[in-house]
Amino acid sequence: MSVVASTPSEKNTVRKNSLLAAITRISRYIVFRLLSLFVTVVIGVYLTILIANMGGYVDNIIRGQIRDTITQSVANNPSLRSMDTETRKVLIDEQVALEEKRRGLDTPIAIRNVRHLVNALKLDLGRAINITSDSGSKQVRLILLERLPATLLLMGTSQLFLFFSSLFIALNLSRNYGNFWDKLVITLSPTSAIPAWFYGIFLILIFAAGFKVLPFGGMVDAPPPANPFDYAINILKHLLLPGGALVISSFFLSVYNYRTFFLIYSSEDYVDMARAKGLPPKDVERRYILRPTLPNIITNFSLLIINLWTGALFTETVFLWPGLGRTLFQAIGLYDTPIIVGSTIIYAYMLAMTVFLLDFVYAAVDPRVKIGN
Repeated sequence: MSVVASTPSEKNTVRKNSLLAAITRISRYIVFRLLSLFVTVVIGVYLTILIANMGGYVDNIIRGQIRDTITQSVANNPSLRSMDTETRKVLIDEQVALEEKRRGLDTPIAIRNVRHLVNALKLDLGRAINITSDSGSKQVRLILLERLPATLLLMGTSQLFLFFSSLFIALNLSRNYGNFWDKLVITLSPTSAIPAWFYGIFLILIFAAGFKVLPFGGMVDAPPPANPFDYAINILKHLLLPGGALVISSFFLSVYNYRTFFLIYSSEDYVDMARAKGLPPKDVERRYILRPTLPNIITNFSLLIINLWTGALFTETVFLWPGLGRTLFQAIGLYDTPIIVGSTIIYAYMLAMTVFLLDFVYAAVDPRVKIGN
């Protein structure tokens, strides 16, 4: 049976149809993926608004604060002391109504929640209720940007060190499965159940209160050193305890997780075949162990990067570190909804874009993954 060879024009037509089908598939996937992620962000932010406002309880607190402030102001005004009680009450009620209208508290809470949601999605973060920036501004955007460098310094230093050191040590442990250090890491991995702030308290007791070699908290001494080199050294001293607490709290579990992944892939049949062919151990690790684990490693690294935004809520508070985590903790305690919503919407956008881009990264590093399938 003879087979008729395709002409060049037919081959070009087949290529064009395949390319058009791939573009259509990928475009459809991108649109669907972006819409689904956007809906997820909307639902998450709206729930954050509802929880932060506690179903209207925060509004009652604000109304009470407004009435107390205006009542005190009227009572301390010498020109109004001669006013009779009924007239003074009417004046207070009028001023309270005006202030509530100025703050939008006269609008039903459901409508205000939708307005907050729309403004948050547009990154119109508004003004904080109680928290101010160092310059005295109540703009949420300025407050968050002002606290961001401190969090990036603490979280970036500790988490990047944790990530790369865990990978290096886990790879070495997978080469020496069952030795003393491998068993030690397995034994100590449950210690990661203890939160970082708890380790932080012990580090403060040992190195700050006991040996008195490191500061109790803060980011820099007051007043800060004038010399740039001394200033950097001073920040490093303040960074050691909170950074060390963050690393210690996750170190053994992180090493154990990566070591387990490496061991799983190193026991595959194709790895044994590669070793039987006489490939050098470094080539086997690079091509047959590390490469299959790249999606997991890239995912962890990507989530690590965006988690820098949230900061370390309790650890920053324990060490009086002036970062986003401590600011968010203060906002929760002060019912400062704009700060909570502003921090959440930025994190939600970062997380959604990271999840979207990871699909393409997986397809680039793993030939088994096809976008849209």
